Order: sequence, then structure tokens, then C-alpha cells
Amino acid sequence: MTHPALTSDSVAVITGGGAGIGLGAAKRLAGEGLRIVLVDNREAQLEAAAGAVKEAGAAEVMTRALDVSDRAALEALEQDVADRFGGTDILMNNAGIQPGSAMFGDPADWARLFAVNLWGVIHGSQVFAPRMIDRARPGAIINTGSKQGITTPPGDPAYNTAKAAVKAFTEALAYELRQQEGHGITAHLLIPGFVFTELNARGRTEKPAGAWTPDQNAAFMVESLNRGDFYILCPDGDVDRATDEKRMAWAIGDIIENRPALSRWHPDYADAFDAYLKG
Repeated sequence: MTHPALTSDSVAVITGGGAGIGLGAAKRLAGEGLRIVLVDNREAQLEAAAGAVKEAGAAEVMTRALDVSDRAALEALEQDVADRFGGTDILMNNAGIQPGSAMFGDPADWARLFAVNLWGVIHGSQVFAPRMIDRARPGAIINTGSKQGITTPPGDPAYNTAKAAVKAFTEALAYELRQQEGHGITAHLLIPGFVFTELNARGRTEKPAGAWTPDQNAAFMVESLNRGDFYILCPDGDVDRATDEKRMAWAIGDIIENRPALSRWHPDYADAFDAYLKG
């Protein structure tokens, strides 16, 4: 089975497309013959990214430098894509930042992270979806979440909170699309594993052995789209799906079992979690 939007007459708009997961996805979709619109706030990276996407087989590449927290800029982009190509078929709301955060840190840092990681997804979906629906063509909206938005580990509360909200928003989007007839738009939550990108390089220049490349992540994403998966839960070289499932089940078990919040990292439950993971 192949997702019906993965055809050579489709157009994919990818935010955060200048590098990392976004660029990997752009190259993979270019290999399907799609026309690609690369969006990034770093104009200097777009030229090189566009060259890589053309080499991967894109029929045509358009670039736009903008900040996804700027709704008006996204509205102008959506209109320009419609004027040039007729509209958008695949939208990947992928742009994100991870500068680190503290629970009682600078509110401006939290606001900036939410503006990009959450509002960028909301703006993109709300701006592009209406025309995608009206065109009555097969299409997909893919929002990049995170495992940290599901198991919410200690250490980066702003990022976790934003990604948890992306999960909730994308689930609501999928439901909303199901309620409307006469279109072929699907919604999907991309949940990457450990992917080696500039976002998490932290000074490293060589890919850790357990990390996936953006290209591997993109290949898995397309396989999942073709299966019709909503939750695109990606493994990596260190963590397989079975381990991810246990970690997520334990997290929801905190509510069901009335354990302390984030009991996986609580000293009174550490041994129980280890035993559960091995069992």
C-alpha cells in the first residue's frame, strides 16, 4: 500500500527543511518525484539544502526563509505555494528548537520555545489545511512530536510540555479530519527516536553509534505513511519499539496505579521499573 499523496504530481511543504529531520524528509519525498517547498528561518542553509533535494530527484524546489511563529508569513507562503503549484498536498510541520529549559527559568525562553515548537505547528495546520481540504485531493499533515512529549523525562520541561501539546493537537486534528467528508487529508504524529542532527549534536561532529541518520528516519516515516499509521513511532540503534512501548505504558501507569509523577525516576520505584523493563 502507498499513501495516495506520494505521487509525482504532489507538492510537499516542509518547515525546518534546511537541515536534520526536515531535510531528510525532503530528500526522501523528492525521491518519490514530489515538488518540494523548503522552509527554514536560516536563509543561508536553504541554498545548500535545495541543491541536495534537487539531487535526490525533486521535480522542482522552492525555498522560503521565515519564522514559523509568524502566522502572517505562513499565510503568505501558503498563498504563494497555491499560486505557483496549485496548492499543497503534504505539509510537514517540523521546525523546532531545543535550547534547554529550567522549571523556573526565564519566561521569555519558554515563550520562544512554545512560539516555534507548538504555535508553529498550530499555525501551519490551521493556515494550510483549509485549502488542502477544499481541493479534495489526497494529502497528509505530518507534525513532528517527540518521545519526550509522551514520557516527559526530567531535564527540559518547556520542550516536553510543548511536544506533549503537539501530540494532543495532532490527535484532535486527526479526529477533526475524520469527521469531514469529501477530502483525502490524513494527519500523522512523527515521533522520532535518537536522530543525530544539529539540534542534539551538542558539540559532537560524529554520529553516535546508536543514533539514526535523518535519512533513516525519513525512510521509516514514509514506510509508516504507506501503512496508514497515525503514530509514527521511530526506533533507533539503541532503543527498539518494544522498549519504547514499555516506557510509555509505565508512564500512563503512573496515573492508573496512582504512583508519584515521573515514578520511573523516583528512587522508591527505580527497581520496580527496571524489573518491569526486563520482564
